[in-house]
Amino acid sequence: MKITEKRSGERLTLELFGRLDTETSPELEKRLDAGLDGAKELILDCKYLEYVSSSGLRAILRAAKLMSGAGGKLRIENTNELVAQVLQVTGFYELLCAE
Repeated sequence: MKITEKRSGERLTLELFGRLDTETSPELEKRLDAGLDGAKELILDCKYLEYVSSSGLRAILRAAKLMSGAGGKLRIENTNELVAQVLQVTGFYELLCAE
C-alpha cells in the first residue's frame, strides 16, 4: 500500500493506494503514530483503495479514535463499490463517510 499526504490548513488528507489489509494496515498505523500535526480534520481518500479487510477496519477505527481524542474528526471519501460495501456492512459507512 502507498499513502500520500496533502495538507490544507487544519485538514490532513491521506490518499490510500492498493489494499488495506493485515500486511499493510501497520503502514497506516505507523503514519498515524508519526503524528497528525495539529489536524482537526483527517480525510482518508479511498479513490485508489482496492480492498479493505478487518485489519484495515481496525486501523480506520483507531484513526477515528485518535482524531476524536484530539478534538477532531475523521471522514472517508471516494470509496469504490467493494470498499463501500464493506464499510456499510460493518456500520462504518454511516459514521465516517462523507455526507
